[in-house]
Amino acid sequence: MLNYTDPLRADKMTEECGVFGLYAPGSAVARLTYYGLYALQHRGQESAGIAVANGRTIIGEKGMGLVAEVFADTGKLDQMEGHLAVGHVRYSTCGSSVPVNAQPLLVRYRNGALAIAHNGNLINGRLLRRQLEAEGSIFQTTTDSEIIAHLVARSGENDLTTALKKSLPKLEGAYAFILMTPDRLIGIRDPHGIRPLSLGKTASGYVLASETCAFDTIGAEFLRDIAPGEMVIIDQQGLHSERFAPPAEHAMCIFEFIYFARPDSNLLGKNVHLVRKRLGRRLAQEHPVAADLVIGVPDSSLSVASGVAEELGLPYEMGFVKNRYIGRTFIQPSPEMRALGVQLKLNPVRQIVAGKRVVMVDDSIVRGTTSLRIVEMLRKAGAKEVHVLISSPPVIAPCYYGLDISTPAELIAARMSIPEITKSIGADSLGFLSEEGLLAAVDLPEEGFCRACFNGCYQVKPPEDQWASNLTDEQTDGRWHCVGLHL
Repeated sequence: MLNYTDPLRADKMTEECGVFGLYAPGSAVARLTYYGLYALQHRGQESAGIAVANGRTIIGEKGMGLVAEVFADTGKLDQMEGHLAVGHVRYSTCGSSVPVNAQPLLVRYRNGALAIAHNGNLINGRLLRRQLEAEGSIFQTTTDSEIIAHLVARSGENDLTTALKKSLPKLEGAYAFILMTPDRLIGIRDPHGIRPLSLGKTASGYVLASETCAFDTIGAEFLRDIAPGEMVIIDQQGLHSERFAPPAEHAMCIFEFIYFARPDSNLLGKNVHLVRKRLGRRLAQEHPVAADLVIGVPDSSLSVASGVAEELGLPYEMGFVKNRYIGRTFIQPSPEMRALGVQLKLNPVRQIVAGKRVVMVDDSIVRGTTSLRIVEMLRKAGAKEVHVLISSPPVIAPCYYGLDISTPAELIAARMSIPEITKSIGADSLGFLSEEGLLAAVDLPEEGFCRACFNGCYQVKPPEDQWASNLTDEQTDGRWHCVGLHL
């Protein structure tokens, strides 16, 4: 199997998955799910899968690679007949990137067949797995997603929704599940709402997806976000909702607005592109720069860069061209080749930046490696000065809820001051958006977001083995506090 890592995403807070579910009698549900996964491809590029049910059975197709690679033979989609479907694109943060971990996960237990698609990370997943194995459970994958199947099977309940209401409170962490039986579709969002999940309406049914851009792709109408702690059930009787957990402190990951979500998606009633433009304006207000032009690192930073340019009164230029056709067959066997990978993926427009004082806008600096290479590229292209503006605060603490950062040692801002980071990446200046500026630009109640990666305050207590090394065992105002991480 080829070892592929997108050279630009390698230095980002990378989201785990995208999930999609459709109940639409009379529609080509497999093909519509295929289109929906295309819209969610940015949320996961390691594997993709679709399962379809017809009221009696569930069949599935999944594999490693992009949606177009897994379903290169689109004739397979036409053979997957049914009236409901669930789809998944994956980026692994828990569990290896191997075919057996691709989703949807199809299982059969005493009450029938079940397909599961999961986005997020269970911080007590290892503990639950050990407990279940001690009780005789045999796991086929290394993902958290299989845990819910074992809990449901061991619940002793014959009705699936009852089994879920009994099992879900045992889970801690971030999760958005879409489950499918031969005749029902179920959407579930964790009590804190850390991962997004939205509900839409089609001509003949309903659709669930991680982002609203998937609704636009298939011509569905957005209805609402699934509430934290809510379970929606869709079947031939229609749509109904139940709570499996009492209301908790809402804590959607704020990186959805900064980086994860597509610009044309809407989150919590806000358009992502317009929020990012406001991030750019606030960033420019906090860090005014004397320069000749503004450029953004494609793709998530382009909206921010346009806001920066407008606020500074500078031209907004296309400083980089992104090569979108490298694909999974691009192999990076050494640090030298990985460095070359950034150049192959992203190319500066020399005629734009040569001899100019350039403001380069990006959404985050996590490890710092990619920022260094991009600044070097601009220097080699003739940029006179390179000023870096980042539309998020410094990332100083690990994420335990489904992002690909698990230790402070991986985070450059946990080890270096801002002047030290500036020198490390070779920039003339470096400015991060403040946490206050971030919240002002998003313009939603600050208590509705998880910002633990910026301030070390966790809504859900991290795993005990990581907790002991860098966190205090005290709780304040409902949040767990990280210690020893300061700029």
